[in-house]
Formats: sequence, structure tokens, C-alpha cells
Amino acid sequence: MAIEVRIPTILRSHTGGAKIVEGTGDTLGDLFADLDSRHDGLKGRLVTDTGALHRFVNVYINDEDVRFLGALEAKLNDGDSVTILPAVAGGAPDFAAVAARGLRAGSPAAR
Repeated sequence: MAIEVRIPTILRSHTGGAKIVEGTGDTLGDLFADLDSRHDGLKGRLVTDTGALHRFVNVYINDEDVRFLGALEAKLNDGDSVTILPAVAGGAPDFAAVAARGLRAGSPAAR
């Protein structure tokens, strides 16, 4: 059973630079184990030592968030597409501090 896996730039060092790789498995956990056998170290970037998905990794099966499909126990079918995305966080640094002082962000006094 072939499953297409889209790899984000930050993890492509584990796949020899490949954007898309193929793997097999009945569940997402099985797929990650298979991928790790071909691309050493990849699973460690996706799964914690306790066997859970890392907090800062988002995984989708056919555009559905795996957190709502059973996480690593999510079932896979031949032809499924798995997308791995790093979670994005951020915002304006010190925005809360600027707001707390009642200043407009970007004003000279806020800098």
C-alpha cells in the first residue's frame, strides 16, 4: 500500500532533500516507523519518546487533522496523502507590553 507523504523544508535533511516520499502502513504510527527505516531520524522529529505526536508538528491525512482521526492510531488506506507541517507560532514581539502601556504599536515611545 503506497502512501504519499509531503515533507516540510525543515525535515528534508532526513529525506535527502525530497519534498515527497512514499511509505507504507496501516496506521499513521506504522507509516512513521516505515519512513524512519528509510529516512533515519525522521520519526524522532515527529513522535515523542512517550509515543505521542510532538506538540509542534501538525499532520494531515487527506487534509484532515490527525488529532481528530486518532493521532498515531489513525487508519490509512492505499493512495492516501499525508502532509507534515511544522506548527507556526508568533506575533508581534512585546505587543502585550505595548498594549499594557496604552501606546500605539510602532510609535517612537513604544520602541
